[in-house]
Amino acid sequence: MLEPAYQADVVIVGAGVAGLSAAHRLTSQGVTVAVLEAAPCVGGRMSTEKVDGFRLDRIGQLLSTAYPELRLAPGLDGLVLRPFAPGILLHGDGRHHRVDAPAGARSARGALHAVRALASAPRGLPGPRLVAASRRAASRRATFRVLPGAGQGAASRAGRAAAPLGGAVDQARLGAALTRFSTVPVERLLARPELPAGQSLAARGLPARTIDGFLRPLLAALLCDPALTTSSRCADLALRAFAGGRLCVPEGGAEALPELLAQTLPTGTVHTGVRVTSVSTTSVSTAEHGEIRCRAVLLATDARAAAELLPGLRVPDFHPVTVVHHTTDEPPRTGSALLLDADRGGPVAHTAVISEVDPSRAPSGRALISSTVLGPPPPDLETAVRTHLGRLYGTPTHRWETLAVHHTREAVPAMPAPHDLRRPVRLLAGLYVCGDHRDTSTVQGALHSAHRASTAILTDLGAAGSMHRADSTPTAQAA
Repeated sequence: MLEPAYQADVVIVGAGVAGLSAAHRLTSQGVTVAVLEAAPCVGGRMSTEKVDGFRLDRIGQLLSTAYPELRLAPGLDGLVLRPFAPGILLHGDGRHHRVDAPAGARSARGALHAVRALASAPRGLPGPRLVAASRRAASRRATFRVLPGAGQGAASRAGRAAAPLGGAVDQARLGAALTRFSTVPVERLLARPELPAGQSLAARGLPARTIDGFLRPLLAALLCDPALTTSSRCADLALRAFAGGRLCVPEGGAEALPELLAQTLPTGTVHTGVRVTSVSTTSVSTAEHGEIRCRAVLLATDARAAAELLPGLRVPDFHPVTVVHHTTDEPPRTGSALLLDADRGGPVAHTAVISEVDPSRAPSGRALISSTVLGPPPPDLETAVRTHLGRLYGTPTHRWETLAVHHTREAVPAMPAPHDLRRPVRLLAGLYVCGDHRDTSTVQGALHSAHRASTAILTDLGAAGSMHRADSTPTAQAA
């Protein structure tokens, strides 16, 4: 139990990924830290419900292996990421279309060559060698191919394979655009004119069919923003991560990431079930343990909770997210692909047989299908989702068992244009704030804001070590 007289160099309010990551950076420099969390467990919105051997994410934001902070943040060395199949699977006009992102692609010419080769190849069911070759090529270049659709013959598929991506030339232009995104420096992206993401798509030089059938549903999934009002700069960063890495989820559920951060902190750093009632530059007051004195305070809560402790902080709008989890013993035959609806003909923005991506999320012999609805859910959510999934997967869903429906009204902070991707994390000397609402509303943004906040704290403290010098070791200077 936290004693009333306990003191620390820095008190961090909130044990989500931002607060826990900041704690790692501070303790690694010899600064004593107390992380206070009102909930009974760590993680914040990155939580996972356990039901009969299933692990069900409440929000389940998509991660990317291209997120720099997943490599840079201390404490995450043991994190296991489970990637989706390369690229995505689009459902459009009654068929499935594979779009493989050009991770590691070297040139637009290479993307054009790949598309030309596929356009001239015979259509139909791919044989084992073609499948193996496609998987090997997925890590090198952009490819586009049609997969068997429910109730469709090979001849019919061959005649209409271009939709929704357009013909070979349109697909080559898309591949070249994604290739450029994978290599362009972040500074150049952030220097571009800023518009709502939906409006900026017309300037990509791509046909309307490719924009509406691919980029819009992809960005909606990456940004949790079906209307694409998000800043085009944030959208560009999302496309860059998609083009340069693999979409993925943490093994064991979203909670695995914050739990790993908490477990690898020094013993006694994190205190759950502690509700902070007020903060200052030198102390925090708690409902359970009175006042805790410190040299600096870092607010690492969600935006609304931070504004309640510091009136005057802006509270952004939020994107609501609903995740519906089903199980069946006869899973759809889409493998580990992330499936998007190019036609946007129902409430589901994206879905996957998530147990094919991460087998630890379902008991043996059962499949877990997790589907995300963006925006306000429809009145008859269960029926609408089940009907839509039947069309997307091309299989009956009436016998699927619903495990859980998680609706989070304030799931993801909105980032409309104009959006400051580097909102200040230092409010006063001794008072700091971090979280996805100070950066981009992604796990990368939350971790990066923690990086910025911990750097500011170390600079202000002078990295001079602990107040309790007799109980600590000398600290290295902050970089």
